[in-house]
Amino acid sequence: QVQLVESGGELVQAGGSLRLSCAASGLTFSNYAMGWFRQAPGKEREFVAAISWRGSSTYYLDSVKGRFTISRDNAKNTVHLQMNTLNAEETAVYYCVADDDLGVIVRDSGVDYWGKGTLVVVSS
Repeated sequence: QVQLVESGGELVQAGGSLRLSCAASGLTFSNYAMGWFRQAPGKEREFVAAISWRGSSTYYLDSVKGRFTISRDNAKNTVHLQMNTLNAEETAVYYCVADDDLGVIVRDSGVDYWGKGTLVVVSS
């Protein structure tokens, strides 16, 4: 059974930083692209970032480029999202995802596996 467990969400002030982590189990981690989505209150879910199985390719939502960094450690079956200069509009539940097709994650077109999410609250 595939499990993706997010951690690191908390209350942070605007302009601050957070590092989210996702621990994966039940899958051959190095065979999967990984990513992060978020859903703010009353808004639709949106893609945030994705990384290829080897970590050689990364993709980001335009509004987070230069502030967020996705990374992975295939030896530890973990993926991270470093978020800097956060703003209040980025308050959301952040979800870790996995799919064997990086494009599916970037297009949000039927991602295979989802975590339960971790809440990030950015106070203004």
